[in-house]
Amino acid sequence: MAFEREIRRCTVCVLDDSIYDLEFDENGQCDACKRAAVRLPQEWFPGPDGKAKLEQLTKLLKHNGQGRPYDAMIGLSGGIDSAYLAHFAVRDLGLRVLAIHVDAGWNSSAAVQNIERVVRGLDIDLITHVVEWREMADLQLSFLKAGVFNQDIPQDHAFFSTLFRTANRLKLNFFLSGVNFSSECISPRLDGVSYHDGVHINGIQKLFGERKLKSYRTMNLVEYAYLTKVMKRPKIVTPLNYIDYDKEAARRVLEENYGWVEYGEKHSESRFTKFYQDIYLPRKFQFDKRALHLSSRIVSGQISREAAVKDLATPISNADSMRKDIRFVAKKLKLSVGDLERLIDAPPVSHLKYPNSKWIYRLFFSIRAKITGALAPH
Repeated sequence: MAFEREIRRCTVCVLDDSIYDLEFDENGQCDACKRAAVRLPQEWFPGPDGKAKLEQLTKLLKHNGQGRPYDAMIGLSGGIDSAYLAHFAVRDLGLRVLAIHVDAGWNSSAAVQNIERVVRGLDIDLITHVVEWREMADLQLSFLKAGVFNQDIPQDHAFFSTLFRTANRLKLNFFLSGVNFSSECISPRLDGVSYHDGVHINGIQKLFGERKLKSYRTMNLVEYAYLTKVMKRPKIVTPLNYIDYDKEAARRVLEENYGWVEYGEKHSESRFTKFYQDIYLPRKFQFDKRALHLSSRIVSGQISREAAVKDLATPISNADSMRKDIRFVAKKLKLSVGDLERLIDAPPVSHLKYPNSKWIYRLFFSIRAKITGALAPH
């Protein structure tokens, strides 16, 4: 049974209020793309200012890396943003980077190939952390049973906690993030909680899981604050915000230099994320996540609204591909197809119905935002 109600779409971007808590002005523009447009001159520097900032950052990283084996660490997922960032950091900036990959059991074959080709082509070191699959699968199933919006929290938390702990274990002060304004600037308000929130993960697992999380180590706010504020590492920097970053142009560079393999929509390098974005969200929440990325590109001037509307009119996936994805996820989680279908079609549940530390995290990030000038997450 799908969750249905009347929805309203922004007149400037293509975001609608099918899941996000949007507000519209008298002209029909949503507050999400309005906020992004205000942030643009403070966060994205595709011109001369960005070049100067990038030179300053590169100088800082190389100075900090003196006497160390690496200037910075970088996460590799097999997707475009992280792969291009690795290429840019090594080939254009001349940095010595350590690549980190977290294998949560859902890598597509294309993602594995992409990582191998980029690492070999750049001749950089790679550390791969493999998440214990039985715990990961049980936690993933717990989130499906919980019926919440963000089914990627188990993977995202594993990536985030591994990166932070690795940086501190190896005493690496900087992490190069592929997060970029041009394709990810839209961040509307959600009723959910952050993927940082270990309390939320443990709470859902306690309610629905069959295993205790032992090797899958969650990170709480105390540890996060200790690593970032006391140990002061890693400091996250976003070099792609200092260039005129265009995802399609980046794709061509990767294809030409490394034989990079196409894997589908944004973040489909994970087979579970592909299922989550292509099937779970549209069916359970009537939400097409492509609207988020297309709206970001509208704000950054890389695509027109008309072109974005046309893109959204095309099917997310075909029926045969969806059936295969459902069978694959069901088999991985040791479910019948029917049981997985019932979890998808069960009524949606707010993240706030489960234990969480949302108010603490919001307070923490708000205080940090006042000190650093960064925007607190919604």
